[in-house]
Amino acid sequence: MRTYLGYITIFFLFPVLSIFIFLSYKEWSKTQSPYHVLDERIPIETIELARTSYMTAANGKVISEISNGEKRTYLKLEDIPLFLEDLFIVTEDQNFYEHAGVDIAGISRALLVNSQNNNLEQGGSTITQQLARNVYLTHDRTYNRKLSELFYAYQLERKKSKSEIIELYMNAIYFHNGAYGIEAASQFYFSKPTAELSKAELSFLAAIPNNPELYNPLKHFDKTKKRQERILKQMVAEGKLKQNEYEKLVKETIKLDLSTTIDLYPDYVTYVHQELKNLVASSEGLTKSLQSSDEATRQQAEVELNKRVEKLLNSGVTIHTALDTKLQIQSKTAIQSKVGVNDIEGAIVVIQHHTHELVSLIGGKDYKKNSFNRAYQSYRQPGSAIKPLLDYAPYIEETNADITQLVSGASYCSNSYCPKNYSGDSYGMVTLKSAFAQSYNTPAIRIFEKTGIEKSFKYLDSFNFKKVSIKDHHISSSIGGFEFGMSPLELTNAYTSFNDGSYQPARAIIKVTDQKGNVLYSWKDKPKKIWTRDTVSKMRQLLHEVTVNGTARKAYFPTDYIGGKTGTTNDVKDIWFVGLTANYTTGVWIGKDTPSNLQSIYSSTPHMLIWKDINQTAE
Repeated sequence: MRTYLGYITIFFLFPVLSIFIFLSYKEWSKTQSPYHVLDERIPIETIELARTSYMTAANGKVISEISNGEKRTYLKLEDIPLFLEDLFIVTEDQNFYEHAGVDIAGISRALLVNSQNNNLEQGGSTITQQLARNVYLTHDRTYNRKLSELFYAYQLERKKSKSEIIELYMNAIYFHNGAYGIEAASQFYFSKPTAELSKAELSFLAAIPNNPELYNPLKHFDKTKKRQERILKQMVAEGKLKQNEYEKLVKETIKLDLSTTIDLYPDYVTYVHQELKNLVASSEGLTKSLQSSDEATRQQAEVELNKRVEKLLNSGVTIHTALDTKLQIQSKTAIQSKVGVNDIEGAIVVIQHHTHELVSLIGGKDYKKNSFNRAYQSYRQPGSAIKPLLDYAPYIEETNADITQLVSGASYCSNSYCPKNYSGDSYGMVTLKSAFAQSYNTPAIRIFEKTGIEKSFKYLDSFNFKKVSIKDHHISSSIGGFEFGMSPLELTNAYTSFNDGSYQPARAIIKVTDQKGNVLYSWKDKPKKIWTRDTVSKMRQLLHEVTVNGTARKAYFPTDYIGGKTGTTNDVKDIWFVGLTANYTTGVWIGKDTPSNLQSIYSSTPHMLIWKDINQTAE
């Protein structure tokens, strides 16, 4: 009977047990391993420390250091002295090569050392924990942060080798005064690379990260020196340094040789940053979105572009530019010496036309970095400086006219529009050469009409003037009467077409390379043919005539070739001179930010004298 009841009980309990096992297995199968949870919550694959990027001139010299506040030059472990590695392991984490990220014995030892020295000499955190704190976390002293630090340290040990961790650590730690990593510290405090530091200098720097504020050598040099001596004594105790060497190192004089952040030629550097954005946008296919008529699309593209540029500049790239530092200095000197009146400003652009490289750019007399740059951000009326591009070259291109051809310089009126020549006089029939050299207005209007407004503007459109639109398609534009006008960079760039008949945007950036020298970005521009060889030859004769017998005689100096065109707007609010020599196309604009009369300086021809000063140096 008992056996029978047992079987019945088993018979009824079996389904219940089966269901229990099934449900238990189902729940168990949902349970993830601790490793899986850590990988999901704390993904550590690649660690990219922000690195300082550099901008160089054409001669290879650094002209600007670019960082987000963390100056850092990354060094591989093999390029870091073994002595420095030993210093950090002995003072910060003696069991570094044994523990899995957390060292209980080390924490106990730190408490003992701190109590003996009566200060916070050791923090107890392993090198791995300190790396986790520097890369992923904050320096807040809270239990949550400390717990997070332990998890991150454990993950780092799982994902990275000890060599990778110590390399990252010595590149991540803070040495105060904006220097992150040993190389930045070496360059800042001693103005030389880590590889050239003595052991005394290495140990002096190694004293700083433990408490960067307390051991800031600029404020507390003596404290830093005393800590250097203590950590060297620790090296002796751990068998990493001999006693006699210790005595020699502590006696070695530590002489700081501070370096300053390189940030030269603000006019040019500011423009390069803008051009870099354009280069990245062009290379990454964002240009079309940035020019979209839909505001949301434009904003989204702008946000994406800024992210990409920021990431690029934090990766330690080198931006190679075409800057000619000698010309840049000469250009700045020329504008400051020739434009002394406080509220009168100027801009200069120099392009090496056979390479289409922007070799100099001045955005103002006393330009401050990232301020309004008149060379490319200011759009002004061009006056007669537009005549070569909109009137004469299109006319010669279309009709094959000779420069001795006659054209009327008499008074002109059309639908109540009655512009006058600058002198107010009415001339009879004059040659194209004479009309161009003396900058007569009425002949320019007449040949503009003969070519046709739309056909003339078709040539001008080839130069991609940003603010020239269909609204400018009228007679007054032929003598500079535009709605907005053009920037000095745009106008000077267009004049380069009179070198060989082709147009290509002038670029400041030659290439952008990573730390290994690989080219990441470069412009892929191709020249666009605008004028025939015959038109170029005739235009160069006309431009030359301006400098020998025309309105720009004060710009003349003997050289292989010289030619250019002056431009003056109504009420003398803008004065221009844009011209060419054998190697360069240079544009000079003088005016006030709020347009007003410049008659007080007009007779002294600062625009021509500035142009001459620059090009005599360049040639």
